[in-house]
Amino acid sequence: MNALVILLISLVCLVLGYVFYGSWLAKQWGVDPNRPTPAHTQTDGLDYVPAKSAVLMGHHFSSIAGAGPINGPILAAIFGWVPVLLWIIIGGIFFGAVQDFSSLFASIRHKGQSIGYVIEKNIGVRAKRLFLLFAYLTLLLVVAAFASIVVSTFNGFAADGTKVPANGTTAMVSVLFIVMAVIFGFFVYRKKAPLGIMTITGIIAIVISLIIGIKFPIYMSGNIWLIIVLIYIYVASVTPVWILLQPRDYLSSFLLYGMMFAAILGLVVAHPTIDLPAFGGFTGLTGKSQLFPMLFITVACGAISGFHSLVASGTTAKQLNTEKDAKVIGYGGMLIECALATIALIAAGVMFKNGAVSTLAPTAVMASGVATMIKSFAGESSYAVAYALIILSVSVFCLTSLDTGTRLGRYMFTEFFLLGEEDRKNVAGWKKAITNPYITTFITVAIGGLMAKGGYAKIWPLFGAANQLLAGLALLAVAAWLGNIGKNNKMFYFPMAFMLVATISALIITLIAKFKALSAGTGTMGVDGLQAIFGVLLVILAVIMAIEGIQTLFKKKAIEAK
Repeated sequence: MNALVILLISLVCLVLGYVFYGSWLAKQWGVDPNRPTPAHTQTDGLDYVPAKSAVLMGHHFSSIAGAGPINGPILAAIFGWVPVLLWIIIGGIFFGAVQDFSSLFASIRHKGQSIGYVIEKNIGVRAKRLFLLFAYLTLLLVVAAFASIVVSTFNGFAADGTKVPANGTTAMVSVLFIVMAVIFGFFVYRKKAPLGIMTITGIIAIVISLIIGIKFPIYMSGNIWLIIVLIYIYVASVTPVWILLQPRDYLSSFLLYGMMFAAILGLVVAHPTIDLPAFGGFTGLTGKSQLFPMLFITVACGAISGFHSLVASGTTAKQLNTEKDAKVIGYGGMLIECALATIALIAAGVMFKNGAVSTLAPTAVMASGVATMIKSFAGESSYAVAYALIILSVSVFCLTSLDTGTRLGRYMFTEFFLLGEEDRKNVAGWKKAITNPYITTFITVAIGGLMAKGGYAKIWPLFGAANQLLAGLALLAVAAWLGNIGKNNKMFYFPMAFMLVATISALIITLIAKFKALSAGTGTMGVDGLQAIFGVLLVILAVIMAIEGIQTLFKKKAIEAK
């Protein structure tokens, strides 16, 4: 199948979904451009700061992207390109983008608070605390895993002690990115410099930083980098968003846009034929997996991701300048990620013919596939440059997701202890202390750092199911709220039920495998036993939350019937 045809069909479907379905959702829910958002009504110069739509899109897209839309589709390629592509398009338009858009909209109608707060107001306090506890533990996994990934791309030395120039370059460029972001934020928000001029200047600075990074790489050990990264995410999570979060994510988004543009250019010029089978069977090309539910868990960020609901209702909602931007950023941001996921799938198809899909890490498959297409018309020398830029882009976005995840952890931790209309301004005693932003951030960073050093990998295999469980619960929460205020929420019923069933099915399959391994003596309590315990807890959580949420929905219907 011609890769360019696949890309064009995907882009047309995504654009049509945005224009028609996205607009219909906005009308059904009552999006009001004239209604003031929390960024204005609760502005505090720290977390609640109005942002220009382009800047906020950069932050939102950078935070939700990371390596997810690349890793997921490539790992799911064992089922063939047709099932993966269909799920990316259908899942993106009717599941993922709906979740992101609705989570953002629900949050701005609840004072910019998280989905946990929405659950408290519309389902109950117990459901809220269960959700926040689960979401916080998931964020700790994100912090631990992404810290580990970032450190591995910064580590200047290989196992044998030799220097790794590519890692040294990535580290230097990332450090320069932080410096650029602070300067950018200062001029845009304090000196009121025109965004257009500063954007051009920022892009030029990115190119210069790449040159500096290649010429002057930084070589430090992984242990030193872990300490530096933890200090960085602590500082980034307690400083005002306009200083670092907004400008850094905005500037870094141009790396991803550039990567996608280069990939599309490569596809247009080279238009290769992908050798990946259209359908890999119900057990995949390896014969060791199951199309349902694993396809829908594995693709993850490429179609729907619970982490997105935390970002949308966490940092993004507090910076939304006007409700009309909610569709562009919430719904549109997810569809851009679907386009990236499609490109990743095509890259897997391009690399399939030489067996690289099974021998390389997903990020390397993406980089190799895109670089191969670019090399076909730009020459042999372009391969190394394109490959390095893609690896750098992924590393930058992992760092972006890392500091966003840490800030979200602060929000979740604080909301867990505050009920109703309580906030830090009107509580005292232990609640005042435990919700102090410096204390909550330290707790999050400390636990995440310890897990990154050695521990998160034991339960990381459950992250995919946990992430998709978050998506199902987020859809359930927003459906309950919309039903309570008399708005159409029927578009949530099938996506919500499907994600909960797929998640619970995946967890049950995992649990059966773990218990079999333990009973046969081939598994260990330190890994398989721990995963089994967490898996059982996730299933119990899903069932309790589903029961309480569905009861809320049916109670509303019963009242309306009377």
